[in-house]
Amino acid sequence: MHACPMQGPAAWPPAVIVHGMDHVRVVLQHGRPVTLLSAPGAAGALGAPGFLALLRAGGWNGGTPALLDCGAAPGLALGALLAGVPAVVLGPSPAQAGLLALHPGRIRPIAPPALDMAAWNPKRGTSWIEAWLANRDG
Repeated sequence: MHACPMQGPAAWPPAVIVHGMDHVRVVLQHGRPVTLLSAPGAAGALGAPGFLALLRAGGWNGGTPALLDCGAAPGLALGALLAGVPAVVLGPSPAQAGLLALHPGRIRPIAPPALDMAAWNPKRGTSWIEAWLANRDG
């Protein structure tokens, strides 16, 4: 089961792009509100089941918002929503307006500003992640 979709841009916690279960685990260990975001266009490579599996393997239980970036592919976005992904990023496409109306609060037209965990080095620690989340808390 996934968390209720967040309404309006101000309601979404700070976003962090996660590329693997270790990233999810490290981000969640801070205990701060966070939005777990896939890499740009990840729905085309990872798919909804892969994204959900990555999140769950990292300890995600649905209580934290998660966004799968579907690029401009409305079919991938709809499939992800139906598969249980809490929310998606869907870029401009002819079907975008219709999907936004059918799934209010579950589709974002652009990805939020995010800290990309691809730059994370475990030797560097996690204080920079904490600083990102703390500086973006409302």
